[in-house]
Amino acid sequence: MKALVLAGGSGTRLRPFSHSLPKQLIPVANRAVLSYVLGNVRAAGVTEVGIIVSRGAEAIRDALGDGASHGLRLTYLTQPRPLGLAHAVRVARPFLGADEFVVHLGDNMLADGIADTVARFRRDRPAAQLVVQKVADPRAFGVVELDARGRVRRLVEKPPEPRSDLALVGVYVFTAALHAAVDAITPSARGELELTDAVQWLIDRGADVRADEYAGFWKDVGTVADVLECNRYVLGGQPGRIAGRVDAHSTVGPAVVVEAGARIVRSRLDGPAIVGAGALVKESHLGPHVAIGAGCRVQGSGIADSVLLDGASVTAVPHLTGSILGRGAVVTGGAPAGQRLILGDHATVRLGP
Repeated sequence: MKALVLAGGSGTRLRPFSHSLPKQLIPVANRAVLSYVLGNVRAAGVTEVGIIVSRGAEAIRDALGDGASHGLRLTYLTQPRPLGLAHAVRVARPFLGADEFVVHLGDNMLADGIADTVARFRRDRPAAQLVVQKVADPRAFGVVELDARGRVRRLVEKPPEPRSDLALVGVYVFTAALHAAVDAITPSARGELELTDAVQWLIDRGADVRADEYAGFWKDVGTVADVLECNRYVLGGQPGRIAGRVDAHSTVGPAVVVEAGARIVRSRLDGPAIVGAGALVKESHLGPHVAIGAGCRVQGSGIADSVLLDGASVTAVPHLTGSILGRGAVVTGGAPAGQRLILGDHATVRLGP
């Protein structure tokens, strides 16, 4: 079995960050979303992975290399234009060959892994297995309808009146039968080859297509709110670990990680939180739910429920909350409590007089 990870999206809803960083590399608890995706694939026992790239390909190659750090062998596959998920499968066909394969969207966090899903596919051998989850408002998703036996009967993309509350969550497992379906379908109204159309083609011809309901945490990391929600979830499940330096005048609560080379000086850290390698936190209060990237500087400030990308700096800001600061961003000044900032890479903001 192989895996195909789709990392070619433009991430328009995550601007300004996606102007300079592929959305799949946005960090959650100081790890790129794509790193969690690859971890899921590896934990499912798959080591041969094709990465579909387009815009931002160089940054993704630089971040992942040959995949050895994840225990994988990566092959980069270029999709010149965003012509749909099924088109990405077509691009990857020389890599996939006749093998069964997992498709995992590179911006979808399934924090509790996909190993059980892949194991069920290997046991039952359907033509396709779709991962779904019940949602409150299915109108924003691809919706899966089941027949009386619990098999997939129909897929509907963003229906105005859904007949099911089961939404596709960005992971699929296929046999090589999908390739004939991809060849048979035509572009949708938006000009793309839709993976849902290819799966429906299989269903219409009597193929065994099943839905695997996912019980864990799932989020399509497409907006700032999604990033912050994922950050809260992942941080909440981490054990505490102190590898950096914490002085005698600081207090560190449970579920706090201080990476090697980080320094905590006369500060209070309430977990869950993480402080990246080489960062300095001085005379500040962090937490809960704060991720401070490598090389950041936080001085005389209070930060909660926020993500600082590598090299960001916050000085004399009493209470920053619900914020994401891009790489190298600088925030200074004595602003009133409760500031919320969304800043791209290398932006500079002075708050207060």
